Amino acid sequence: MTGYISKIETFGTVDGPGIRTVIFLQGCMLRCVFCHNPEMWKLTGGKEYTVEELLNIILKYKNYYGKTGGVTFSGGEPLVQSKFLIEICKKLKELNINICLDTAGVGSNEEEVLKYIDLVIFDIKHIEREGYKKITGLEIDKSLEFLNSCQKLNKKLWLRQVIIPGINDNEKYILKLKEFIKTIKNVEKVELLPYHTMGVSKYKDLNIDYKLKNVDSMDKIECERLSKILNEI
Repeated sequence: MTGYISKIETFGTVDGPGIRTVIFLQGCMLRCVFCHNPEMWKLTGGKEYTVEELLNIILKYKNYYGKTGGVTFSGGEPLVQSKFLIEICKKLKELNINICLDTAGVGSNEEEVLKYIDLVIFDIKHIEREGYKKITGLEIDKSLEFLNSCQKLNKKLWLRQVIIPGINDNEKYILKLKEFIKTIKNVEKVELLPYHTMGVSKYKDLNIDYKLKNVDSMDKIECERLSKILNEI
């Protein structure tokens, strides 16, 4: 079995606890207006790897993981390649390697994948149906179903929300987000990520229209202020 990988980041420190190897899988059904990796939308881009080839690369860095590090599967949307993901995760669990899934929850075989996952980093696109569709182009149902699966299987969660000027950079949305998060168990961390424009040049190279061309990067200080409101007890 083979999978398509866009890139592999060694010694990652932000996509899960400890030092991690971050595997960016190709393919994504969402078309988020703020996406900075449009080159990962197509399934067959990047480089093709067998399970064994990818495992051998991961094992080169196993000694650096320590007690808290491990492997993070990101994308794109890793659940698009769920069958490949399941097979590589089986091998990693046999070696007792910690596995993190960085996902928006939109793919296939979610519960089977989750059996092997130690931590889910879940990307909240929007908490309301209309807002979710405007941002992603899809309905919110699949995302909510995935969260329910995480609850059913008692998975630890880190939640992330990109904050975009003019869309969700206001206290009203943050307070609604806060109430939404209260309904989710096993949440270890919540992060607000400031929208940035670093991926805009990729759209020009790929001849894709960029939906937020007139939107500036999110002010980091304001994002921190909203984060304090969100995390206030």
